Amino acid sequence: MNPSETNQQMNEQDTVGKAIKRNLSPKKALDLAGRGIHCLTTRGVEATGREISFRVNLMLKRDPWQHRADLPLRRELAQQRKTTLPYMPLISIVVPVYNTPLVYLKELVECVLGQSYAHLELVLVNASSVDHPEVGEYCATLTDPRVNCIRLAKNGGIAANTNLGLAEASGDYVALLDHDDIISPNALFEVVQAINETQAELLYSDEIVLGSDLKALKDYHFKPDYSPDTLRGCNYITHFLVFKHALLEQIGGGESKEYDGAQDYDLILRLSEKANKVHHIPKVLYYWRSHENSTASDMSAKPYAIEAGAKAIAAHLKRVGLSGIVTPIKDGPGSYRVSYEINGDPMISVMIPSKDHVEDLRRCLDSLYARAGHQNFEVLVLENNSTEPETLAFYEQELPKYPRCRLLIYEGPFNFSAVNNFGAKQAKGEHLLLLNNDIEFLSDNVLTELLMYSQREDVGAVGAKLYYPDETIQHAGVFFGLGGTAGHSHKGLPRETKGNMYRVATVQNLSAVTGACLMVKKSLYEALGGLDEENFAVSYNDVDFCLKLREKGLLNVFTPFVEAYHYESKSRGLDTSGPNAERYAAEKQRFIKKYQAFLGEGGDPYYNPHLTLKYENYGYK
Repeated sequence: MNPSETNQQMNEQDTVGKAIKRNLSPKKALDLAGRGIHCLTTRGVEATGREISFRVNLMLKRDPWQHRADLPLRRELAQQRKTTLPYMPLISIVVPVYNTPLVYLKELVECVLGQSYAHLELVLVNASSVDHPEVGEYCATLTDPRVNCIRLAKNGGIAANTNLGLAEASGDYVALLDHDDIISPNALFEVVQAINETQAELLYSDEIVLGSDLKALKDYHFKPDYSPDTLRGCNYITHFLVFKHALLEQIGGGESKEYDGAQDYDLILRLSEKANKVHHIPKVLYYWRSHENSTASDMSAKPYAIEAGAKAIAAHLKRVGLSGIVTPIKDGPGSYRVSYEINGDPMISVMIPSKDHVEDLRRCLDSLYARAGHQNFEVLVLENNSTEPETLAFYEQELPKYPRCRLLIYEGPFNFSAVNNFGAKQAKGEHLLLLNNDIEFLSDNVLTELLMYSQREDVGAVGAKLYYPDETIQHAGVFFGLGGTAGHSHKGLPRETKGNMYRVATVQNLSAVTGACLMVKKSLYEALGGLDEENFAVSYNDVDFCLKLREKGLLNVFTPFVEAYHYESKSRGLDTSGPNAERYAAEKQRFIKKYQAFLGEGGDPYYNPHLTLKYENYGYK
């Protein structure tokens, strides 16, 4: 080794040492040691070595995806090849091929034929032009009987070519694979194992986006479980898509040329409408190659695809009986906003618990009346234990100036749940909006936006996107399990953040939304007995309520199109010391006890096991 190489190695070792020292607090070291022991005892030395390498590289601000400990081990792949599952369906992988660079095509074929689950067929539909004879020549060399090469005399476009491949597919299940991408060697085994466990008719996995050489990491796509509103906001499912062949026949066939550019999006929407179960496999099974000609590189370069996506969503809404207008989101290529038609003119009762802090209440009311949109609403100011003279003067002199506004007095110690339940009993509206007095709306038509989801029969609670005054995100939905209980999505990130796969810029189905701004049908509120006054007087009542709605089979919705500042807990103070802290700790323990079984079932279906439960920044583990 020459001196320069020695110095370079010493510098790298020094950098590693400094990074470890900088990042490894005693608490973090204990956590990593626990992970290492668990990995060693459950997956062995090879996986533990990968885990160590992965963690060190993270500290160095690198993320070598090849070192992820969740990638299949050689011995695991060998065991999968020997495994006989109760149901071993033939899987047909259909690939439309067009002028594919030979290196890409060879990698694709090799990754399919090298699967640990061998009961497959590969259908290659070659529509390459005459100036790319090497594609056909390579296909002619493939002698594996599981490969079926179809040569088309004319390129009919990706939808038509895919349909020809689907017609040739003889498998019980069909998978779609792009001609320049690859799948993990365990992809089909994981799919078939999931089919055996769930009997799902439509399945998809997590994926990562890599550079053209399949080495440089571009992005992770760690996805939620099936979420219909999330899917209407963007095609978060994409790859690795597998579906029952009979389901394809049930929806009337394959892809439509009408949606070229978004043909897969249209197909996913149609399949999801009829599937008995849609199942998400939270493992990286698909490697999406990003290069200058791929959608993974830049969808904005294909405006026709964006318009086709909007058309596909509009057609989907019509099929499922929903009336709405679909528009692409500006500066978010591939993301969409659905504006649903309001049915009738229902009344909304806005309930605002309040104690002093008149300026907060005035600002809240002014922003509500200025930005409501939907005008059939009443406001119930739920007064509780105010002591300042200015408050009484405001109630007497200014509150009457707000139309359809009533003052109701709740006597007794502060109990957020009890105060709202008290207001709900006197509310006249068909829908209730729980609203903190320290909310200031920033967007227009806030009641309209919330109502368009609350009115749907399949929806429970609807929540808004809230910011701190410093223009960072305070709330973009609630994930179950963060911090051991529940936490806010993307908390502390800049206001303009769109999130991975537009998680903060599009409507999402989530486990819960915050009670600081939450709309729900009054009938649902009453059916569940309102908020839990006894166990969750101040904290966790909103999450508990949303989870009870979810247990009823209802969807909870977060919409980023209702935006507001939240001057958090200004009226009542924070739960960081004294009796408030003791009360919070007791409510937290009751919450953990109540939902302990749910915490152990694999986590929040709208989150992802690859994401951290320690922080609220939507970061990776």
